[in-house]
Amino acid sequence: MKREKILVVKIGGNIIDDENALRQFLKSFAKIDGKKILIHGGGKLATKLADQLGIQQQMVNGRRITDIETLKIVTMTYAGWINKSIVALLQAEQCDSIGVCGVDGALIPATKRVVHDIDYGYVGDINFENIQADKLLQLLEIFGTVVIAPITSNQVGQLLNTNADTIATQIACAMQNYYDVSLYFCFEKKGILSNPNDDSSVISSLDKNYFDDIKKSGNAKDGILPKLENAFLAVEKNVSSVKVIHAEDLIEDISNNIKGTLIHA
Repeated sequence: MKREKILVVKIGGNIIDDENALRQFLKSFAKIDGKKILIHGGGKLATKLADQLGIQQQMVNGRRITDIETLKIVTMTYAGWINKSIVALLQAEQCDSIGVCGVDGALIPATKRVVHDIDYGYVGDINFENIQADKLLQLLEIFGTVVIAPITSNQVGQLLNTNADTIATQIACAMQNYYDVSLYFCFEKKGILSNPNDDSSVISSLDKNYFDDIKKSGNAKDGILPKLENAFLAVEKNVSSVKVIHAEDLIEDISNNIKGTLIHA
């Protein structure tokens, strides 16, 4: 029996920081038929605010070290300003939607990351098996579109900052039990590039062996690494389709399947 399709999209990179680019993306996103989940980051706005407040920021392998003051900033920016701005813009396009974060309704339980050689601070790790899928399904039935900010908690009162690519992946894995899921990582590049300095060097199809070669060559750096690690996890968990793509190419790819980088086993 053919299953209903659902779109899980992570939007990030410079698209979030560019008001016009974000507005145009949301105009297109609002027009997509069917149920859809939008997960957003917002790192540069948080970094800008931290700089204004004199709070030093540190990134390791594309992931933010989150001390208590940084946690306050990312919670305000991600779950507050960015999340509600996105919902307001979608509503303006007649796309009924609701904005939440992982804390709301204990939707996405998390555990504080423990890594022996790196202290990431108040950073949360999650597992799709713990996501409250029944609550997410109810929100989708009522609103059709759910916008999720990457703030979670450990169920004993501690807020945690969780990588938005990770949340998108784990949400996609959880929804795969109920829908035919297409997972898109959207940002300002046309896909994964074989040469980071050449925007035309898009890799149309990427498997794990190819990714390992790119890592060894040093051509997969910073935020691309967690994005691809999450993309391959989604493939491993049998998410139907996983792509990395430019935000403005999303609708065309949904229609024609010709844009971006397809991630596969």
